Amino acid sequence: MPRYFLTVEYDGTPYVGWQRQANGKSVQGVLEKAIFDSSGETVTVGGAGRTDSGVHACGQIAHFDLSKTWKPYVLRNALNAHMTMAEEAVSVLEVAEVPDEYDSRFSAVKRHYLYRIINRPSPIPLQANRAWWVKKHLDHEAMHEAAQRLVGHHDFTTFRSSHCQAKSPVKTMEFLSVSRDGEVVEIRASAQSFLHNQIRSFAGTLKLVGDGSWTPDDVTAALDARDRKRCGPVAPPGGLYFLQVDYKDPLDLKTPDLRGVGG
Repeated sequence: MPRYFLTVEYDGTPYVGWQRQANGKSVQGVLEKAIFDSSGETVTVGGAGRTDSGVHACGQIAHFDLSKTWKPYVLRNALNAHMTMAEEAVSVLEVAEVPDEYDSRFSAVKRHYLYRIINRPSPIPLQANRAWWVKKHLDHEAMHEAAQRLVGHHDFTTFRSSHCQAKSPVKTMEFLSVSRDGEVVEIRASAQSFLHNQIRSFAGTLKLVGDGSWTPDDVTAALDARDRKRCGPVAPPGGLYFLQVDYKDPLDLKTPDLRGVGG
């Protein structure tokens, strides 16, 4: 049976998250329905990461098997046609046929996320559910300094949701940066894997540093405490974007153009 990898973009606002759930429509469920409508086959779609309700993706990777071989562009166009007719906020950017041993989740070696903050006094009607609106001025350089305290191999219990199902809170944060372009503050993170709510917990904590409520040393103390109660507020989901997934062996997958993310 041929296996296909999809590069998927979606607006997470109308969905309960990536994973199929009984309480609402999921991105996984939308893709599975589009595959059934296109091929007549019932499949389970795997994903490289489970995004929460309201979280967006520019380069989520999904995989599934079909009994019939499809030309990748034909499959892409068929899936998009059905999702467009259903008025779904999901788009398949690219399809690639891959070897059977490839798994979108377990074959991934690195995942990349972006968290966007619009830092200005006035509301953000054109960016609603696309960024976190913060009125008080943020010192992005102090936020970046504090972010470096979180880089490396740590026990991230403080920044882990109480509902996290990961076997261990110990992860290696390979890259974490905070930058500013005008009123837009961006937090970018890269690691092999993440804990539930980890990036949003980082964002909420680093915001406290940016507005002067915390110092970088307070972030270190919170990390060392290994206590969820020491975390800053969890940032809203609308500012978070699942950007991209890296694999050890090159795949014929389209890399999304991220220059206009949220713009």
